[in-house]
Amino acid sequence: MYRPPIWVRVLPALENIFYGANLSNILSAHKHIILDVLAWIPYGVTHFGAPAVCSAILFVFSAPGTVPVFARSFGYANIIGVAIQLLFPCSPPWYENMYGLAPANYAMEGSPAGLAAIDKLFGIEFYTTTFTASPLVFGAFPSLHAANATLEALFMSHVFPKLKPLFILYTLWIWWATMYLSHHYAVDLVGGSLLAGVTFFIAKANFLPRLQYDKIFRWDYDYTEVGDAPAGYSYGLADLDADFHHPGADSDEWTVGSSTSVSSGSISPVEDGHSLWEGETLASNSDSEQGR
Repeated sequence: MYRPPIWVRVLPALENIFYGANLSNILSAHKHIILDVLAWIPYGVTHFGAPAVCSAILFVFSAPGTVPVFARSFGYANIIGVAIQLLFPCSPPWYENMYGLAPANYAMEGSPAGLAAIDKLFGIEFYTTTFTASPLVFGAFPSLHAANATLEALFMSHVFPKLKPLFILYTLWIWWATMYLSHHYAVDLVGGSLLAGVTFFIAKANFLPRLQYDKIFRWDYDYTEVGDAPAGYSYGLADLDADFHHPGADSDEWTVGSSTSVSSGSISPVEDGHSLWEGETLASNSDSEQGR
């Protein structure tokens, strides 16, 4: 059975070309139990629970149909990421720390690397056993930890734009943790985040329901539209209200035009006492008023 050769030198070389040093080795040079725990939380805990938490939040606070798009985007990004890892197997930083740049083979076992400190802290061998028996030892590029965190951050920022700095901070936390634990090079993280970004923007342009910012919960939506809005597109009473209230203009001097004139932006001012329409205007008196 044919299996692609394992690339041992590519990622360290790219790391030096792009950043001038091995950032993973720099970040992991100084170990401390507090740093071990801070790296373990996002890498070994929240990484696995975040998709479910994000799905639940998106279900309640985003437009109907958002969660299925998130789930499909998450699935496609991970399928593509694993396919790249299988076709382009690369060794992670822990391999370089253990074996240098010696050729690798598929018979080699994986390593928990920095997560071994967590096993020691809790007196267990969970991560040691899991990573040693990993079926994908040389899946360093792209980092699916980075891809998943970035995809979650993009969807959550789409729904909660004011909280974008918080989601960016979480993604950077994942980036730091993966390098501190010697599981990924920085170039792996960039590759994973780029994969997530491409996946999100394709989904947003074609499948993701548009937000209506005057709505809070999914149950507030009367209708949904998908994909990016056309240039100059607007919707909702708030947009029409903005058209009716121009600075320096009196609201009594604007006619109640037809839906065609409203949508085309051709609402016209009228002179006092004169209407361009046969029907009633805001400036005219109704029959009931005349009869008073």
